[in-house]
Amino acid sequence: MISQRFSDAVAQTIATTGSVHYGQALDSLIECVAEFDMSCAFVFSSDHRPIVIHDGYSETVDRRALRSYLRGAYLLDPFYTACVSGVTEGLWRMRDLAPDRFYDAQFAWSREVHPCISDQAGTLVEEVGFIVPLANGTAANYSLMRNRGGELFDDAEFESLARLTPIIAASIRQHWPFIQNSEADAPAARRDADLVFQQVFGDALTPAQHSVTQLILRGHSSLSIAEHLGITEGTVKIHRSNIYRRLGISSQSELFQRFIEHLVE
Repeated sequence: MISQRFSDAVAQTIATTGSVHYGQALDSLIECVAEFDMSCAFVFSSDHRPIVIHDGYSETVDRRALRSYLRGAYLLDPFYTACVSGVTEGLWRMRDLAPDRFYDAQFAWSREVHPCISDQAGTLVEEVGFIVPLANGTAANYSLMRNRGGELFDDAEFESLARLTPIIAASIRQHWPFIQNSEADAPAARRDADLVFQQVFGDALTPAQHSVTQLILRGHSSLSIAEHLGITEGTVKIHRSNIYRRLGISSQSELFQRFIEHLVE
């Protein structure tokens, strides 16, 4: 049976479409089904910086980390990759989208570029997100996060949230044109992924090395990179060695540090 609280939350979400209160209404709707600590919603495109639909981060999140994320760290986010690669509409656990070595990569734990990790609560215990394809190769991601010390979204909670997908998707598609109109008056903020990496590493790397570098930073193992690029694992290891030599570094940590220093600057 549908509760009065849920009906009121749906009505409020509809009523606030196109307003600054939309994100809060969306969160209230979700809270009818499951608890969470933080939320955020972005529209991702392969040739444009993310557009913020909803900033539901904790007040203790360092806004410098959010700015670094919007400048380019989003390129390492599994939800960004999923959105621009045409992943099916629905609710996803980040761990099901992330590359095989993502949780060993620095992005997952970086306070400098990952807004959630900059929160005083520290590392997240889990992030799940709705992916909603939009027009012209864009897609929205509405993420829900639980902080360290909490529990994972259990199967029952995940299933209940997933049933909201048609409502969430239709609502975001109704809200998106209002955001588009407001963005039309803002200065252009186009940012091609290849351009970002080119700005960071310049002409020091060959095109093939740039491709490998992107996948390393996103958390792919050498085997996963080989599968993505259609080359052997041995060739990937040679590329990795040459990348480190050309950049004057000796580890993946230093590679990541070079990337985030550019974003912070």
